[in-house]
Amino acid sequence: MANTTEARGLCVAPFLQLSHFPSREGYLPGRFCAPVPSFGGSIECCLPCPVTSWIYSDNFGTIPKASNWLNVVGMACTVSLLISFFVLPVEKTSRHYLTVCFIVAVCILQLGFIIPLGARPEQCHDAITPNDMFSDLTCAFSGACLLAGGFAAISWGFLRSLSIHLQICWQVVPGRKVFWASLLAGWGIPILFGSIALARTGVSYRFGDTCHINHDKALQDYWGPLLAFAAVSTILQFATLGYCIRVYIRALFKDDGKSQNSSGLPSYNGSVRTVTARQAYRRVQKAIAVQWRGIVVVVIIIVNVVFLAVVFVSMDNTEQAVMQNFVKAMPWLNCLVINGGEKNMCLDKVKGLTTSEPTVMAVLILMSLNGIWTLLFLGRASMIPAWIELIRTRFARKHDFVSVDARRYSANARPYEMITSPPQSAYTPKVPEAAVTSPSLDGDTIAAFSPQTQKDYFPKDAKYVSPTMSFSTPRPPSSGRHHGREWDPLNTYARPWSPSTGKGGMI
Repeated sequence: MANTTEARGLCVAPFLQLSHFPSREGYLPGRFCAPVPSFGGSIECCLPCPVTSWIYSDNFGTIPKASNWLNVVGMACTVSLLISFFVLPVEKTSRHYLTVCFIVAVCILQLGFIIPLGARPEQCHDAITPNDMFSDLTCAFSGACLLAGGFAAISWGFLRSLSIHLQICWQVVPGRKVFWASLLAGWGIPILFGSIALARTGVSYRFGDTCHINHDKALQDYWGPLLAFAAVSTILQFATLGYCIRVYIRALFKDDGKSQNSSGLPSYNGSVRTVTARQAYRRVQKAIAVQWRGIVVVVIIIVNVVFLAVVFVSMDNTEQAVMQNFVKAMPWLNCLVINGGEKNMCLDKVKGLTTSEPTVMAVLILMSLNGIWTLLFLGRASMIPAWIELIRTRFARKHDFVSVDARRYSANARPYEMITSPPQSAYTPKVPEAAVTSPSLDGDTIAAFSPQTQKDYFPKDAKYVSPTMSFSTPRPPSSGRHHGREWDPLNTYARPWSPSTGKGGMI
């Protein structure tokens, strides 16, 4: 209490005298100070830090914290989506490098809100000065992630819109060169403009525990290029959708004009052209069905970032106008002096001097829902059964079939094998069977089965004799056209039949 009274000096409550804070660290333009006439001359009196605690209600402090925790939920959604993209098959996720990079950009944007949850930084460097990226390391990291992630989300949204526009409207399929150019532009441009914004403008604690870009040169260094990319991306989105509608309507009107002939009766060509109109409609429907998820989520992110940009630009302009002309703020300041620093009695007089509390609340909540929107629109229902199948195959216990006979050898399972070969001693090669012949009554048949004629079962030279009725080789046209079949006993193993003796094989 003594320190506060000493710091107040000649100023009335709740203001503090500027001359009692000689420190040059922190974000000095973030001080809210005004000259006050006194007996000793004009003195500078400043509102205590943070200024947002004086212009907003007591419940305002819970809004940034709630948005930060919503970003934790969004981060869980985006990280689970990235893990699904890298683990599950592509046919289950329909992943694409434009989608993956866009999700990574959203993750970087969410880090800007999550980092303060763990660090719990001090918003103020002293009683009247907020911290910036030079006086607080957490502010530097959170602000850098917020600037780079926001610009990266817009950049990859622009590249996705450009890719869809080229494929649908110009029938140009991006190749490997476009892939590398997209990676260079998608990450190079955010790093470039983010670095420029940090170097020329900087970040500081403006409201909440997350550092946002300062108002000095913010429009030309950051918000201007970001809004330009967002505008071009939006134009490409609507141009692609308009082209699809134009193709269908043009084909439809063309079919209606040529669907009837001069007699007024429908012709065959008209029916064929009607099929063409249906094909055009199916092509438009297919293109929209494939790309509508990405189009919707890109539009949502663009709208959120543009809304954030508009709110911050409006806030900067309002603060600059108040700082240049304190006459507008005098009713509010006098109210604070009269009521002894009771801000709730003066909240109605602060309207018009800064952005309204519901608008700031809407900006923070919408920015916190980006991860949830990403999972809802870029996630696939097929990922759920794919994860179930993956977990089942990786962690489920495999039960092998065990025969009842195998349990007999449980003590010594080595002798038991499902597939065994016969012992080498009992193995004998199978003897080829002899040619089947008709019964023989003389000694030729006995000689054919004598041991002297069975010395070699596999002769080296085997002469193939083509059968008479074989069709495997070409034949002259005359062959095979006889009225009856000719059979020569000499070409077979049958013994010739003699009519005089009545002996021989059967025909």
